[in-house]
Amino acid sequence: MNIAFIPVRGGSKSIPLKNIKLLAGKPLVYWTAFAVENANCIDKLIIATDSKEIKDTVLGFGFKKLEVYDRKAENANDTASTESVMLEYIEQSDLKEDDYFFLIQATSPMLKSNHIDEMYKQFLDEKSDSAFSCVVSKRFYWNYDGEPVNYDYKNRPRRQDFAGYLLENGACYINSVKNIKQDKNRISGKKSMYIMPEYTSYEIDEPDDFIIIEKLMEKHN
Repeated sequence: MNIAFIPVRGGSKSIPLKNIKLLAGKPLVYWTAFAVENANCIDKLIIATDSKEIKDTVLGFGFKKLEVYDRKAENANDTASTESVMLEYIEQSDLKEDDYFFLIQATSPMLKSNHIDEMYKQFLDEKSDSAFSCVVSKRFYWNYDGEPVNYDYKNRPRRQDFAGYLLENGACYINSVKNIKQDKNRISGKKSMYIMPEYTSYEIDEPDDFIIIEKLMEKHN
């Protein structure tokens, strides 16, 4: 079985109830849930939340694949990791070790159904242990000691000649249940890197991100 898992919590210091704040006329979490609902490779969608308001909202979507999991309060606070709620759900579920677990993050609403299906196909074709979505970054990075991280500033490359680096965009991760239980991490072993368009690097973290992503959605969706 292929299960998609979207963790959303009610608490958010920067944006209260961020995950159901309207984005392009729909609650934020709707967009990734919609992508999962229409992805051919996904059998079941679990939205894990500690909020009754979020639970009522997502159940109102009427998606056939969707179930809500009531996550524990200790795995929904400001210091809890995403892996903690993934493991919590896996431990209480009847998933098999060879089932595939797709971690989808609601803060990446540019994710589409075809991205999920294409990423899964690449993951299988490459016979990888895990996979993550990313974008190509052609930015020049420096550390806090004033040293360049990924280029020689004395021989600055032209953008078109610079291969760049792969940057996680946080949209989607794939791993087996067995690996997640063993490594307690969303990424394990041999990795597939699924490259998405550069505009998908934007995530919802701050209020202004809603404005930016709405404009991008008007153009690309």
